[in-house]
Amino acid sequence: MTEKDAADQLAKQCAHTLFERDVASQYLGMSLLFSAPGQSTVQMKVDHFMLQGHKTCHGGYLFTLADSAFAFACNTYDQPTVAQGCSIDYVAPAYFGDLLTAHCVEKSRGGRTGNYDVEIRNQDAQLIALFHGKSYRLNGEILSKENAND
Repeated sequence: MTEKDAADQLAKQCAHTLFERDVASQYLGMSLLFSAPGQSTVQMKVDHFMLQGHKTCHGGYLFTLADSAFAFACNTYDQPTVAQGCSIDYVAPAYFGDLLTAHCVEKSRGGRTGNYDVEIRNQDAQLIALFHGKSYRLNGEILSKENAND
């Protein structure tokens, strides 16, 4: 196994372990589609309870989708990492039934901090929102030593 293969495998293991523990993301119907070191892709369908008064997807649900993609991406190194700060720009509305995909990419990582960008797009590849997250690494590991090679 190459070093890249090992890093990819670790990233998938970490992201999937966190997703299995993430009741909030699962409750909203999110699916973790892809993970690699410093990256993730998460999908969510806009449901009726996610609509606000203008009959478009509430910005809080868009933020949650982006934040979940951010979380799975910055935790791909078996080092517990949390958000230090986040911001979002809403570009276009999302509607009931839209299938939204959030793709997160690491832009920098050093010491205990990192920077990540997330794009949310709908099923027609239309840009819906841009999110930026700053991460902070905690002590410890995500995976226990016993199941690190499962």
